[in-house]
Amino acid sequence: MGKYEAVIFDLDGTLLDTLEDLTDSVNAALACCHCPQKSIDQICAYVGNGIRNLIQRSLEGGEDHPDFEHIYQAFRTHYKANCKNKTKPYDGVTKLLRTLKERGIKMAIVSNKADFAVKELNAYYFKEFDITAIGEKEGVRRKPSPDTLYEAMRILGVSAENTVYVGDSEVDVETAANAKVPCISVLWGFRSKEVLLEHDAKYFAETADDLLRLLENF
Repeated sequence: MGKYEAVIFDLDGTLLDTLEDLTDSVNAALACCHCPQKSIDQICAYVGNGIRNLIQRSLEGGEDHPDFEHIYQAFRTHYKANCKNKTKPYDGVTKLLRTLKERGIKMAIVSNKADFAVKELNAYYFKEFDITAIGEKEGVRRKPSPDTLYEAMRILGVSAENTVYVGDSEVDVETAANAKVPCISVLWGFRSKEVLLEHDAKYFAETADDLLRLLENF
């Protein structure tokens, strides 16, 4: 792993395929107020900037919709109860995490997903790896601000010079740049390579094995 001591991951679209559960919960919340349903492709395009923005993008009129707060809270309630129905780690992710742990690499998750969901999913899917998990919390700037990435580095006891960030979206590329850490973009997530290139992504992994090779040679 060269000079790197820690790898910090995004969650949705990077470690876990959460798209079906997110879509189901958005549509359940929208149905409460008889609002039009969204396709999985639409939800894929909307994720990445936190659940409030997800609902804003899913609802005609956004936060100006008279039922916005009700729908937002309905989503939170439904997702909390249903966030593990169809969600699963991407192929090779569990093996990758096990390899990193065996090599003594520190790991964390930094996500714009609500903190309660990040911690619950981490505890359920990745309990064996002792991963620090940080999600969106009130009063803390979310990605692409580097604040949560800095917090993860502080908890792990590492510096930017010893850290690699791994994500699947333009938000992750911008977050890493703002924190002055290198970013590896995975191509199995929610954004295409073309979109990532438009946002100055430089390193790409098509599989978990690709990601491990990149980490070994950074």
